[in-house]
Amino acid sequence: MDATWSVWPAPAKLNLFLRIPGRRPDGYHRLQTVFRLLDWGDTIRLRVRRDGRIVRHGVSVAGVAEADDLTVRAAKLLQAASVPALGADIMVEKRIPAGGGFGGGSSDAATVLVALDRLWETRLGVDALAALGLQLGADVPVFVRGDNAWAEGVGELLTPLALPPAWYLLVDPGVHVSTAELFQSPELTRDARPATMSDFVSGIPLGNAFEPVLRGREPAVNAAFAALSPFGTPRLTGSGSGCFVEFATRESAEAALAALPTGLKAWLAAGAARSPLHAGFGGATD
Repeated sequence: MDATWSVWPAPAKLNLFLRIPGRRPDGYHRLQTVFRLLDWGDTIRLRVRRDGRIVRHGVSVAGVAEADDLTVRAAKLLQAASVPALGADIMVEKRIPAGGGFGGGSSDAATVLVALDRLWETRLGVDALAALGLQLGADVPVFVRGDNAWAEGVGELLTPLALPPAWYLLVDPGVHVSTAELFQSPELTRDARPATMSDFVSGIPLGNAFEPVLRGREPAVNAAFAALSPFGTPRLTGSGSGCFVEFATRESAEAALAALPTGLKAWLAAGAARSPLHAGFGGATD
């Protein structure tokens, strides 16, 4: 076994809006969103094994069995597509709260795909890795590719998008409702007018289809929106309960964080111009 662990970032994301303009012929909902990657997230530690085993050390998300862990599944997918003789030890340092819509599980899986592609020297390339990632979840490809992006389809049709620098005040209300349950909600708007990229760039409020559903069901989400409202327009990220407000400067974000009521799980993160995983920070050794 190789004794060296390597360290790789797994950044969080925000959905700056999320619309559902209908369904595809296969029954899946069509989505439109903008993915904003953050300069903050989980840390993945990897060590190459020579015996072909994929071994998780510790627990990445409470209650998730090793066989169901997206990092383990990602490693096994890549292994099946490339070099089954090699394996990996995987350790996840979690910071991204589960179920908040910040993309933690998807980002962890993407980091494992990208990092092991380098460590195993499989060189599948970003398109093949993104296709593997899509088998794990619709959010995985954006993390594999590493660019802020306009997204359509189920979230996998990506157009890189340059976004201005920004800081975000994030709040996790601690509510976890399954995405499948939310998609079945009668209050969900499934036939929104399709948005355009120019709508987004011009600043037209495009909303999040899950916001009225979650706010109607979960008092903690409503409370988070009320706490954030004095500082800007709160938004929901993804289909999770995580909320955020965008700021132009770190100073204004810090002032808002200091003024929040006590008891909220809140923190700051900067928007990334590109994923830290692809910006030359991955691969440092312990």
